[in-house]
Amino acid sequence: MLPRVPDAKVALATASVYPESTANAFEIAARLGYDGVEVMVWTDPVSQDATALKRLSDYHQVPILALHAPCLVITQRVWGTDPWAKLVRAKDVAEELGAQTVVVHPPFRWQREYARQFVGGIQEMFNETDVRFAVENMFPLRARGREVTPYAPDWDPTTEDFPHFTLDLSHTSVSQSDAMAMADTMGDRLAHVHIADGNGTARDEHLVPGRGEQPCGELLEGLADRGFDGLVVVEVNTRKCDDRAERESDLAEALAYTRLHLAAPALTDRTAWKR
Repeated sequence: MLPRVPDAKVALATASVYPESTANAFEIAARLGYDGVEVMVWTDPVSQDATALKRLSDYHQVPILALHAPCLVITQRVWGTDPWAKLVRAKDVAEELGAQTVVVHPPFRWQREYARQFVGGIQEMFNETDVRFAVENMFPLRARGREVTPYAPDWDPTTEDFPHFTLDLSHTSVSQSDAMAMADTMGDRLAHVHIADGNGTARDEHLVPGRGEQPCGELLEGLADRGFDGLVVVEVNTRKCDDRAERESDLAEALAYTRLHLAAPALTDRTAWKR
C-alpha cells in the first residue's frame, strides 16, 4: 500500500535545546533539516524580541511556524503581568513573523478574572485573526495519593468549545489520559501536536518519541490517514545530554521517527483511529 504523507510540517520547539539558547535552536533546526521552529517565549531575551527572531529566521532560512505564549509559572512576568495583554502581543508577533499558531495553556486557578474570560476570549481571538490559538492539554498534579488541578476551567481543554487544540503526548502521559481518545475528541479542531513521550509517571518527561509508553507512532499514522495539515512539533527534554553532539543526535532521532510515522500506509479501517 502506498504511503499517504500529509501536508503537516515538522518543527523543532526551541525549548527542546535548553539549556542552549533560542538562537542555537535555529542553527540546530537548520542543520538537522526541520521545516521550521516553534519559539518558546520565555526568559531568554531573544525569544521575546520579534526583530531578533526575524533576523535569526532569515539568516538560517528557518521559518517561525508557531509561538508558545509565555504562560508558564517561570514566565509570569515575561511581556508584562497581564495575561490577556500577553495573548494580544503573541497574536501581533505571530502575525509579524508569519507564524500560523500560538500555543496557549489554560489559565492557572489563581488567575481568576483571566480564567472567567478565557473561553470567550479565545473565541474572540478566533474571530479577529487567522492565527490559530491552540489550547494545550495539561495535567493534574499528583503527590502522596492526592490529585490537585491547578488549571481553570480544567487541565483538559476538550471540556470546552475551543476552536483549536494542541495535543501534547508528554502531558497525556502525566495525566494518564488516552491520547488517541483525546485526539478523536478534538477531531478537526486538533491543529497542533507536541510530539514527545512519557512513561505514565507524575513527571512531565518529554522523552524522545518511541522511548516511552505513549502511542506516538499510532497517533502520527492516524494523522497521516486523516490528511492532517497542522503542525507537528518535536518538544523533547535534552537537558541531561552531555554535549551538543548528544543533543543533536536525540533531536535527529525524534525528527526521523516523526517523519517515518507520518509517511505510514493509510489505515484500511477508519475505526482504527478510535482505540
